[in-house]
Amino acid sequence: MKLEKIRFFPLLKKTAVSYKNTVVVGIGGNEGEVKRRFTKLYRTLLDDRRFGIMETSSIFKNPPFGYLEQPDFYNAVMVLQTSLSAKMTLKILLHVEHIFGRKRIFKNGPRTLDLDIIFFNNQTIKQKDLIIPHPKWEDRLSVKVPLSELKRFKG
Repeated sequence: MKLEKIRFFPLLKKTAVSYKNTVVVGIGGNEGEVKRRFTKLYRTLLDDRRFGIMETSSIFKNPPFGYLEQPDFYNAVMVLQTSLSAKMTLKILLHVEHIFGRKRIFKNGPRTLDLDIIFFNNQTIKQKDLIIPHPKWEDRLSVKVPLSELKRFKG
């Protein structure tokens, strides 16, 4: 894995935001100008009153898994606060992926932006379309390494 730093990645806010829930979101992508897209994502979430951004990791470049015939991925994690439920948070994140051009062609395929809820408070949720903590997060360096950088959150 190769460490990359850009504006807003890494970032640690000095003041806390007052929302009910803390969410750790995994961020990834490997199509187009991914690092620029991460900055735009940061600004998009910063402007959304439903979320407070608490912290971001550095960005790490790493090889794909699953389907290997594709460019390397850039990955980071972001700690958000929100008063939304896990289900509504997922719905909004999927909408944000769509806005940023995400197309789900096949499993583990290339993508412009991938947003995954890794943790939602300390909850365990097992529903058809929402599993928290995110399955196999512990097996993925693309999640574990950025998580290890966070000051405010320890999984």
